[in-house]
Amino acid sequence: MDLKKSYTEKYGYERIITARNSVLTYEEIDMLKLAEGKSCSISEAGKEFALMVLSGTCTVKGSGFCFERVGKRKTPFDGVAEGVYIGKDTPFTVTAVGGDVRICVAKAPAEKTIQPYRIDAEEVRTKTLGEGPFERFAAFNLDECREAQRLYIGEFWAEDGNWASFPPHKHDVDDMPAEGALDEVYYFEFDKPQGFGVQMVYSKEGDINEAYKIRTGDFVEIPKGYHPCAVAPGYRCYCLWIMAGNNRGLFSTTQEEHTWINESYTAKNDK
Repeated sequence: MDLKKSYTEKYGYERIITARNSVLTYEEIDMLKLAEGKSCSISEAGKEFALMVLSGTCTVKGSGFCFERVGKRKTPFDGVAEGVYIGKDTPFTVTAVGGDVRICVAKAPAEKTIQPYRIDAEEVRTKTLGEGPFERFAAFNLDECREAQRLYIGEFWAEDGNWASFPPHKHDVDDMPAEGALDEVYYFEFDKPQGFGVQMVYSKEGDINEAYKIRTGDFVEIPKGYHPCAVAPGYRCYCLWIMAGNNRGLFSTTQEEHTWINESYTAKNDK
């Protein structure tokens, strides 16, 4: 099972993860790059959208709304992403402002009608997760504090040999509130052209058992199972994670044989 897809940066709108080439239930992913002053109009019925600005600045407008100068960073390593949420059956146009803009376009089927809104960096919740060799900095850009039907999106930054999504966890069973079934996609960039890492995806049942070398522009689909990843020593890794499902939130369970890791670090810090 090949869960990895690679994107080579270029101008224009490109479909990366679609209903035809993916095993995921809910989400689809497109990439958009525009030169200054160029525009792209998008309209797909029955889907909600989240535009996450990877770098550059844009204006997003449609009937009854106009969000100007969305995006403040030059690279994904310059702070948290800004973005725009667009509810179902709402055509919109994106225009690059002040230079090139790069955007990850996340989509999911929707039945509810939700008004468009912008996601400003100053309003995004951030938190340091993990400790020691599995410490990473995370942002929760489109979390349960913001209205959406199925999309749930965030970012993390890991560096210098550290692991993320660790201890291994999964969210592929509807057993609320302990665990919710959500698709997920990881998108990666590295701070140097030669930077790389490893992304694993493996299931409890053993029907998925994959490990991928990841570079800038790589996507990895997570239809089920555990999905820890690591960055090579000496490099910094950026990951945009996009989840979609009926239970929006971090409803996951840790792989049983590795729960002692969290317990060990908690006990050490309590001394």
